[in-house]
Amino acid sequence: MTTFPVPDPDVDLVLPCLNEAGALPWVLSRIPSGWRALVVDNGSTDGSADLARALGATVVREERRGFGAACHAGLSAATADIVCFCDCDGSLDPALLLPFVAEVRAGEADLVLGRRRPRGRGAWPAHARAGNIALAQLLRRRTGLRLHDLGPLRAARREALLGLGLSDRRSGYPLQMVVRAADAGWRVSEHDVPYLARTGVSKVTGTWRGTWQAVRDMRRVLAEPPVPVPAAARTGARMTTPAPVPSPTPVPAPAPAQAPAQALAPAPGPAPSRGGTVR
Repeated sequence: MTTFPVPDPDVDLVLPCLNEAGALPWVLSRIPSGWRALVVDNGSTDGSADLARALGATVVREERRGFGAACHAGLSAATADIVCFCDCDGSLDPALLLPFVAEVRAGEADLVLGRRRPRGRGAWPAHARAGNIALAQLLRRRTGLRLHDLGPLRAARREALLGLGLSDRRSGYPLQMVVRAADAGWRVSEHDVPYLARTGVSKVTGTWRGTWQAVRDMRRVLAEPPVPVPAAARTGARMTTPAPVPSPTPVPAPAPAQAPAQALAPAPGPAPSRGGTVR
């Protein structure tokens, strides 16, 4: 039986939320002990905010609609040294962030991302997957980072994230974080994570229109010229190869999601880039 050290209470988990009452109980039950859940309600009408509060989460209200607006409101409300992000729809297991946090805390990476690996039919629509591949290729041209996914599961230090001066408040927020991190010379690592069929209907990739809007937002981010990054957001930690960190034993998500499989092995070793570095 694999055991994990009890995490220090210095991790805030940002969960952008818009009508996710069906998934919230499972998502919140999977958050590691000692972490604080920041559920950012972005205008829910299904009682998500009250449910999250009743389940022990801290609820942050963000009136401005948009994935980036909700994420940044959570980041602004966070006080922990390390901040994680995860979708609130049951498609990703928050417990998979444990090794991400360990990697950041050990100084082995500055930004750790989850590369989504779909589990079961309907977990990741073909049009959304195709758009993600195209954006990863554009990101490589812009930054040199050889990433495969721009998924929402990620971890980094709060002060460094705030120092990036992120300005996108729509679907381009996750991409802008990676672009500016690369411009600041951050070491970026990527690890495979199981991706489940979400609970409910996606507000973005569930439709061609939503996917096109997301792609348009992200193309706008890629077209931005490099922004000078304050010294506080730049990193100077040593270059090391992260030691393998075991993933937690997943617990099945609520219907219709399928039980997550054990996370796959980390992506191959480091490769140099023009901006940051990626593992």
